[in-house]
Amino acid sequence: MSKDILAGIHAVESALRHDSDNVSEVMVAEDSRNPRVKALIADAMERGVRVHHRTAQALDKLTSGERHQGVVAFYSAPDALAESDLPKLIETSGSSALFLILDEITDPHNFGACLRSALAAKVTAVIVPKDRAAPTNATVRRASAGAADRLPIVRVANLVRAMATLRAAGVWISGLEGDAEASFYAQDYRGAVAIALGSEDEGMRRLTREHCDFLVKIPMSGAMESLNVSVATGIVLFEVLRQRSV
Repeated sequence: MSKDILAGIHAVESALRHDSDNVSEVMVAEDSRNPRVKALIADAMERGVRVHHRTAQALDKLTSGERHQGVVAFYSAPDALAESDLPKLIETSGSSALFLILDEITDPHNFGACLRSALAAKVTAVIVPKDRAAPTNATVRRASAGAADRLPIVRVANLVRAMATLRAAGVWISGLEGDAEASFYAQDYRGAVAIALGSEDEGMRRLTREHCDFLVKIPMSGAMESLNVSVATGIVLFEVLRQRSV
């Protein structure tokens, strides 16, 4: 496990609620009058987590200027899963498997927002490359509203090889591409599937794109040619969820 800093009320609340054993201590602004902060202090103490009061300046220093809302925690984050964990994830989830593949999403705010949508859409796991991908840091955790520590994240050395593992196990991969001919609405997502997206600037890398079973697009009638990757992720994942609920 790696020790990290959680910043912000929601991120610390989520860690206390779902993984309090790995929260070593909580620090709150000594002049805070926020009722949510008071409730968080009570929750932490009830769970046996140490609470300390610090000046706002001390919290600013701890978070390197990141917005913390008067609450910071030291958290021993679970290690990311590896490529070798994929077969078990696929087997356990069966025909309801839903994987999210994010190719070179380096912006922590976008990565965190993608994780938030993924957790809400019951994604089995998020697969990212070890290199050229946002780390699961305090910014990601805050942007994900706690999803970063509740959702399996698989960091792989070779994204194409991980995709091959999925395909060999019967998981169909749909890649989102702005110039694809087919609409993602026409795709059937009711079996074991994976959704692959790339960065806003470059899209998916060539090899990633070539290892998708299908290429689809989000049809747009307005003047915009593309969407923020986290917005696109939410749109596609909730179409999967809609189809599966019918």
